[in-house]
Amino acid sequence: MNQSPDPNLKIASLLPSATEIVCLLGGGPNLVAVSHECDWPSEAVGKPILTSSKVSFSLSSLGIDQDVRRILEHALGVYDIDTEALVATSPDVIVTQDLCDVCAVSYSDVERAARELLSPAVKLVNLRPTRLAEVLDGLLQAGSVLGVDERAKFERARLQARLDAISARANKLDSRPTVLTIEWIDPVMIGGTWMPELVELAGGIPLVTKAGDHAPTLNNKELRELAPDVVLIKPCGFKIERTAQEADALCELIASMPWPAARDERVFVADGNAFFNRPGPRLVESLEILAACVHPEEFADFAKKHAGNYIPLKNLKSTGPGVPMSEI
Repeated sequence: MNQSPDPNLKIASLLPSATEIVCLLGGGPNLVAVSHECDWPSEAVGKPILTSSKVSFSLSSLGIDQDVRRILEHALGVYDIDTEALVATSPDVIVTQDLCDVCAVSYSDVERAARELLSPAVKLVNLRPTRLAEVLDGLLQAGSVLGVDERAKFERARLQARLDAISARANKLDSRPTVLTIEWIDPVMIGGTWMPELVELAGGIPLVTKAGDHAPTLNNKELRELAPDVVLIKPCGFKIERTAQEADALCELIASMPWPAARDERVFVADGNAFFNRPGPRLVESLEILAACVHPEEFADFAKKHAGNYIPLKNLKSTGPGVPMSEI
């Protein structure tokens, strides 16, 4: 399917998952600006950047959480828009979201900037998925505005087929381990939204949350009451190297839990920047990683494919804050 947007159409994407969707639909050459977090695919790298964060990611995960809460308590946005760059790039389409003010520039800020600075003809594509089907439907939503409806339908069907194939393999298995997914370290937050669906597709039983739920925060007492067979830690926005900066505290936490997963060394750390937390096409790869964690023998092919995208917690080497990791 070679359908592509009009070459004269100028697109700005304000969140990484939207950038991945735009590029999947052939709009990479049309991108005139992206967010500061848009690092994939390669054709999006090097574009003018429209956003910046008010939060210092050199802090610990607890420090980041406290910083974000402080900003939101004062009714401020976590991100800023570079209005000069916005005017200079003058996009025809802006792809953004209003799902989470911690994940990207708030929709109200984008809408206000577009109304005040750009042509009234500019189109806003507002993505807000909380379920897996809504993530895939985002392709159709974007495709309609970009003028590539047929390509969007084709790509959505292709992604759905890959998800279905993994689920079919998992459904043949007799065991269904309980799975806990952790998307923030301190405080501990449990994966919600599409994560319970991914767990079920991978042949597991999700703990704590159900599809569409926002991520709840659990204290140590609540965590000890759980009994996961498998734990996947994938802090939002953290590559494995970044998570390693807090490896000591993380390992201490897991060791204190009376979990079968801890006893059997079935606790894994994944790249939470590229996978799981971006509601875009790479949720299929995220499912492959999760399936390899939940059923390693059945999905040994995915374990080989994604070597380096996830590791056992016992292999996570502490680097300390700000120290680059030389080896994992």
